[in-house]
Amino acid sequence: MRRLRWLVPALIMIGWLAIGGFGGPFAGKLSDVSENDNSAFLPASAEATEVQRLQERFTQNEAVPAIVVAEREGGVTPADRAYLEERAGEAASIEGVQQPLSPVIPSRDGQALQLVVPMTGEPNEAVEQLRGLLDRDRPEGLDVYAAGPAGQIADLSEAFGGIDGMLLLVAGSVVALILIIVYRSPLLPFLVLLSGIFALGLASLTVYLLADSGALALNGQSQGILFILVFGAATDYALLLVSRFREELRDTEDRYAAIRKALRGTIEPIAASAGTVILGVLCLLFSDLNSNRGLGPVAAIGIGASLLASVTFLPAVLAIFGRAAFWPFRPMHGSPHPEAKGVWGRIAGFVDRRPRAVWVVTALVLLAGAAFVPQLKADGTSQTDVFLTDVDSVAGQEVLSRHFPGGVGSPAIVIADAQRTDAVLEATRVDGVSSAEAAGTRDGLVLIEAVLDAPADSERAVGIVQDLRDSVHALEGADAKVGGRTAVQLDTQETSKRDRMVIIPIVLVVVFAVLALLLRSLLAPLLLVATVVLSFAATMGVSALVFNHVLGFPGADPAVPLFGFVFLVALGIDYNIFLMTRVREEARTRGTREGTRHGLTVTGGVITSAGVVLAATFAALAVLPILFLAQIAFIVAFGVLLDTLIVRSLLVPALTVDIGRKVWWPSALSR
Repeated sequence: MRRLRWLVPALIMIGWLAIGGFGGPFAGKLSDVSENDNSAFLPASAEATEVQRLQERFTQNEAVPAIVVAEREGGVTPADRAYLEERAGEAASIEGVQQPLSPVIPSRDGQALQLVVPMTGEPNEAVEQLRGLLDRDRPEGLDVYAAGPAGQIADLSEAFGGIDGMLLLVAGSVVALILIIVYRSPLLPFLVLLSGIFALGLASLTVYLLADSGALALNGQSQGILFILVFGAATDYALLLVSRFREELRDTEDRYAAIRKALRGTIEPIAASAGTVILGVLCLLFSDLNSNRGLGPVAAIGIGASLLASVTFLPAVLAIFGRAAFWPFRPMHGSPHPEAKGVWGRIAGFVDRRPRAVWVVTALVLLAGAAFVPQLKADGTSQTDVFLTDVDSVAGQEVLSRHFPGGVGSPAIVIADAQRTDAVLEATRVDGVSSAEAAGTRDGLVLIEAVLDAPADSERAVGIVQDLRDSVHALEGADAKVGGRTAVQLDTQETSKRDRMVIIPIVLVVVFAVLALLLRSLLAPLLLVATVVLSFAATMGVSALVFNHVLGFPGADPAVPLFGFVFLVALGIDYNIFLMTRVREEARTRGTREGTRHGLTVTGGVITSAGVVLAATFAALAVLPILFLAQIAFIVAFGVLLDTLIVRSLLVPALTVDIGRKVWWPSALSR
């Protein structure tokens, strides 16, 4: 039987090779089932959604306008106008373009021309063809752009288009480099990366099937976070298992016995860590935004796949390779444990000698960072600010703003009782509305288009729409509702703010409950949750300084603090779980003080490596030129490093030593 011990690990490896081979290609297909239109994510109860539904009575096909704008410094010429009229005639034949197109409209200052091209369905291909058409025989000196909502959707899709290959390449390269530095082995990093790749294949297959069936909403942001989360989590769990395996190989001659002991010693913290993250991200199901609700299951599936690969494939492959996996620095049976003499032994000794001074100073440092939280501007940004690189839709919007009423082509839509049409038109005369007119009646309802004097995606336009709603809602018997592109943005921001107030407390309760069950204590979980919340506040304060004064970002989406909180609390608590489960294990035989010292000594290196890996993988999100993802990349990367290097290394051990065995209250270990 001993000779056949390799059979089960070999069968597990073959099974994962099949999963990876079948599921891997679906990582590249996720873009086919993703949706990047904000209007698709609002709840059915949102006013903009109600207007969108009522608007279908007035038109069979809901068109998304692409706004072509041409500008010439010094004034457009008759030849410029003839060129654009000719292109308008050709654009009508593009598949997805809905006729009729608007006439070519000159600006009052004579320096620009405008053409509205309605599009149905997904406008990506139609916008690409339109832009190609506009580039042909363009008069010299005339700048032409395809902007508007359809242009923005196409630019967003292009930004997310290479998300799978680019993110995998960057994240994989960063993780491989860190693992080579940590283990000084060419083989072990390859095995760990294989675990992450197979986990991603399983997660991608599952998410694709669910998104394709309509069971969950997937967008480009969720897709990018899935890739990073799977790689980061799988590597974190692998580092914990591999570190314990290396420990056991020094004390156990047989590699199969060593991997069994390593798995028994790490399965509880790894499963607890994964369970905490899964429950934390599933709290997003309480969101009213479909995109947030979709991210919850997507992230949970990714973490689940990472856990499964880490406790099946990785132990199997380590059992087969044994000490050879660590070549050329193999941990031989009977060799000394290097951890106790390293830097973490000295840090543990320092914390043990002066625990109160350590936790007071680190807490004050974190509070200093948290003091800058009020500077965080997270009330929303214009849609054109979403892009961090130059794109056609942004350049075109800037031209439109210079020469035309800002909201032309994307008016606010007011739908009301047709019998109150005159009163509603009168009520639309609020500051910021340049014109309003009835565009049709149907089934006792009137549709009014109100053109704003600010760009439809700007924060000023959001304020105008709010004033417009207040005005028309005040009319008795009109049952007026305001929708349109700007209203979608307003409702999305308001829903995001509501989600923050609801979901953050739920996450804290869930995390506390998991920790209480894991540590069989009430005081220790309370301290751990408090330290992670303090770390999150410090992270957001530092992020505010960096975003405002270093990177010059215009602001942040209201969902940024929520996403940052969910990921930082769920992921940041991981390292406390890794540490405190080992401390509790050691405290049973050594006592709390010595157990804390030994636990920090033996886990310090691996947890720090795991934190660096996770921070580096999330930082890879910054390669995508999207404001939201760049901000999440910085917040999570910085926050994870803060948790790893300050909270878990100094604050938590110092508090544990200072409080003593009572930290385990009310369990028997506290007595």
